[in-house]
Amino acid sequence: MSGLPHSPHALVTGGGRGIGRAIAAALVQAGATVTVLGRNAATLEEAVNAGAAHFAAVADVSDEAALKAAIAEAHTRKPIDILIANAGSAESAPFAKSDGALFARMMDVNFMGVVHAISAVLPGMKDRPYGRIVAVASTAGLKGYAYVSAYVAAKHAVVGLVRSLALEMAGSNITVNAVCPGFTDTDLVAGSIDNIMKKTGRTREQAIAELAKHNPQGRLVTPREVADAVLWLCGEGAGAITGQAIAVAGGEI
Repeated sequence: MSGLPHSPHALVTGGGRGIGRAIAAALVQAGATVTVLGRNAATLEEAVNAGAAHFAAVADVSDEAALKAAIAEAHTRKPIDILIANAGSAESAPFAKSDGALFARMMDVNFMGVVHAISAVLPGMKDRPYGRIVAVASTAGLKGYAYVSAYVAAKHAVVGLVRSLALEMAGSNITVNAVCPGFTDTDLVAGSIDNIMKKTGRTREQAIAELAKHNPQGRLVTPREVADAVLWLCGEGAGAITGQAIAVAGGEI
């Protein structure tokens, strides 16, 4: 497997924790210069201090102006070759209780956050000899789940964006892909586990099993497994891979 070109600059949104931090750390280990971007400055600085990234940038991906300003500053430090659009959030509710505000929140973070980030990096990336855009979607971008219709709709939108943009970029040096993790052992999923416990009275072990049952391997995916898939897509050897939505889900899809 071909690795990364010499010291590319990668920007990872939502890079301070969970899957984003695992991706940032994997890119650092592979020789990239990594900037992690997110809302929590302390979490980002902790990632930098731990060696999981080189630089931190504070912005909310749903705030287009703030995000573009943070990315412009990162680009000034070193031109961006790789964008990992990972930031996201999930809220659950029956459709009948999912109002327009809930749908707007899920679209703003999970979809428009990806749109804003790509819009900010693409002009400079086109001038580079190599470019990689990877959106971290979800198996929710490939199938439906009950009680998270707004989240599922937003993640489906991400996958559609990836497939369309990949065709526009096919004549360039840039590839555009998505990875679609199943339930992964992160603090985001920990929130879902807490929610199941609260609403059903199940134990933590039972709640974890409720999520893990979606995976034919009978377990939660690890952040490093998602990071490894992203790292492969960022490598020079994956130059012919574009427009794909790759499930990292133990065979669920």
